[in-house]
Amino acid sequence: MESPNTPYGRSGTPYSPPPPRAPEYPPEPPAEPRVDAGRLWAGGVMTAVVAALTAVVALLLVRGVLGIPVFAPEGDGVMGDATTGTLAVGSAVAALAATGLLHLLIVATPRPERFFSWIVGLATAILVLLPFTTGASLAAKFGTAAVYLLIGVAIGSLLSSVARSAVRRG
Repeated sequence: MESPNTPYGRSGTPYSPPPPRAPEYPPEPPAEPRVDAGRLWAGGVMTAVVAALTAVVALLLVRGVLGIPVFAPEGDGVMGDATTGTLAVGSAVAALAATGLLHLLIVATPRPERFFSWIVGLATAILVLLPFTTGASLAAKFGTAAVYLLIGVAIGSLLSSVARSAVRRG
């Protein structure tokens, strides 16, 4: 008598039919990303607050610590004139506009994170290079570029993180 584990399988015959296979169905298409709009916009508002504060801190650093007169004449002191508030509000508005752009990209484009990174990176590069087209002193050019760079990095990095937490796949 043969053992059940023969070279021919458990049935002991070399020509036993293979076991039935499960039916093959086409794979389901990937689920569309779902945006948690409340989470996205709450993160966008917080990014706007951080961007405004980044503008104020950057101006304090450049004007107060480094003594470079950017966005205001030297006589206006460390906090400067109305341009400090204008830059802070402008930074907050830019963060909210970037949030709107990010929301649009998430619902309408493939790979929205990549498009968003490119757009924010190029917009930041434009703002960083813009002071070098003026007749300001070299120190003021570098100081202004540094302020814009810090604001752009804050907006881009925070909103990229917000997007990852606000998008649900599947």
